Amino acid sequence: MPANKNVLAFVMAGGEGSRLHPLTANRCKPAVPFNGKHRIVDFVLSNLVNSEIYSTYLLVQYKSQSLIEHVRQSWTMARFMPQHFITVVPPQMRHGPAWFQGTADAVYQNIHLIESMQPDIVAVFGADHIYRMDVRQMIEFHVASRAHASVATIPVELRECDQFGIVDVDADHRIVDFKEKPKSAKPMPGSRSHALASMGNYIFDADVLLQQLKRMHESGETDFGKHILPSMVKSHKLVAYDFATNVIPGTEPYEEHAYWRDVGTIDAYYQAHFDTLGAQPKFRMTNRQWPIYASPDQAESAQIENGVINRSVVGSGSIVDGATLDHAMLRRSVLVERGAQLEHCIIMERSRIGRGAQVRRCIIDQDNHIPADERIGFDLEQDRKRFHVTPSGIVVVPAGHFPARKTTTSPFRAPINEEAHLGEAVPRMEVLA
Repeated sequence: MPANKNVLAFVMAGGEGSRLHPLTANRCKPAVPFNGKHRIVDFVLSNLVNSEIYSTYLLVQYKSQSLIEHVRQSWTMARFMPQHFITVVPPQMRHGPAWFQGTADAVYQNIHLIESMQPDIVAVFGADHIYRMDVRQMIEFHVASRAHASVATIPVELRECDQFGIVDVDADHRIVDFKEKPKSAKPMPGSRSHALASMGNYIFDADVLLQQLKRMHESGETDFGKHILPSMVKSHKLVAYDFATNVIPGTEPYEEHAYWRDVGTIDAYYQAHFDTLGAQPKFRMTNRQWPIYASPDQAESAQIENGVINRSVVGSGSIVDGATLDHAMLRRSVLVERGAQLEHCIIMERSRIGRGAQVRRCIIDQDNHIPADERIGFDLEQDRKRFHVTPSGIVVVPAGHFPARKTTTSPFRAPINEEAHLGEAVPRMEVLA
């Protein structure tokens, strides 16, 4: 990144996430948990901090309390460096009583933040994606191209073009057309099967962005993808940044090159979790040279009494007592009791899987105590009567659906029930490759 460039970032974290329901029944999309101890928003914030971009406003709107608490606890910057901050900004209604009407309107309603800081460059990034990106490399491309705005892009299959903003480019990467979620699109140069899609990450010259936001407000436009960027194609120089050229230190050869996932649906969210599992995953969560930061963890270490575990994650404070885990992801303080079987499951905080319960292809949200011998994921017709089931057969159990059973001891600090082991040999834990 050019040393003389002052960069201000806006992260669009107001997404309602209706397609992730019921996981978004009480939280916004960026606050949805991911993997063992992260939330979706941690990826974009980590990318910005790792890229030495330290001035970030997080624009929130729907069901934002859990996100606000997460940022307060996990993303506190040094108070002695006023230019280093990650600040949550809800709708201020400085220009009327309306909430944010779109991505561009959200920035316009906070235009005073740009004017007071006077940056050279403004980065506008989404908060809904799983990826690593060195934003400095995109800024260097933007400056070298003498562009007014740059759009990070990736190839997507033509049948998926109605889910993205689609750009057409010339031989010099200049954008000659921008359509938001078109029903059809022509292939990108050099391909018959893919189009070039916007990732929802933009770099603007600050003075140009200010001009466009004011013009947009006067004309009643509200969105970057629908209004501002398409209108700038003929009047300004827009370029497409190829995300595949972004180089992240510490990436292993076996990882998927330029991994990026929009986890806006239950199916995509579910699959992205399993992309992180195994000795050679598509996306490795642990990269010391480019960490994805998580909230501070005060829980005790995980305890595995015995069981069979195959390609799974066991979060801190969790206990596995004689259970079988196959492609299971346990977040913090989860108890899996004797004889329970989890297969391709995501189990969120403070949940308990009772003795002999069988759960398959399921997301269990936090604070659920699954009863003993319960079966979920085996009879989808019956499951649909109780839970949300996606067309592909993933079952989602909402938070607190199964209330906690009365108990005299905490399962997360008490020893394993010794009475249950009387008269039987205690098997050894078996960890499968």
